[in-house]
Amino acid sequence: MRIAVIGGTGLIGSKVVRKLNADGHEAVPHSKSTGVDVVTGEGLDKALTGADVVVNLTNSPTFDEAAPAFFRQSMDNLLNAGQKAAVRHFVVLSIVGVDQVPELDYYRAKALQEEVLAAGPIPYSVVRATQFMEFIDAVMSWTADSDTVRLPATPIQPIAAQDVADAVADVAVGAPLQGIHNIAGPEVFRLDELGRITLAAGSDSRTVITDDTAGMFGVIHGDVLTGKGDATLAPTRYADWLAAR
Repeated sequence: MRIAVIGGTGLIGSKVVRKLNADGHEAVPHSKSTGVDVVTGEGLDKALTGADVVVNLTNSPTFDEAAPAFFRQSMDNLLNAGQKAAVRHFVVLSIVGVDQVPELDYYRAKALQEEVLAAGPIPYSVVRATQFMEFIDAVMSWTADSDTVRLPATPIQPIAAQDVADAVADVAVGAPLQGIHNIAGPEVFRLDELGRITLAAGSDSRTVITDDTAGMFGVIHGDVLTGKGDATLAPTRYADWLAAR
């Protein structure tokens, strides 16, 4: 298959491209650095010409109230270009529980992205993943100072970026799902607990304080960000990922 990977130079996209090419497909990465702009539409027609599948891994530059406009415009442009190119399958990476957190601008924007895709003219698949292990340090940095890290006790089920990329690649070369495929890491942690594990592994002496109002995840209720029973569990455990990084 010939697969256009939009956002193909990023954390997940670069891994998806490598996986697909290793499996014998022709995966081509596209991004602003290759002359493709999903907001203006520049370069999209050329990027999608001849593609059997388009995988959209682009992300909003902000997590605030501007995010919905980004996803609406980028999806409209990609769907239009994909229809002209006779693309047969459109894959988007989203977030487990994204439609259950209306309090967050970014999650509402990602839910909108899914809605636009489902209403569009191209057969589609949505891969929803839990929180990436690679993002835990960034999450801690939002509410950290020199001595403490404040984190809520929100349950999360972290997944390694490579496992996400493998799942996206597998879905991309399969038949369109016309629905959602959930993937999750193999273990559920409280976010404050995960913070303590991460700091200890890095010999970081800061103290994690449990604060259920801290950071973006402080507004999450219950276990909506975990994979539940319908999720495919990825193999990489957090301790093994920490040891290997």
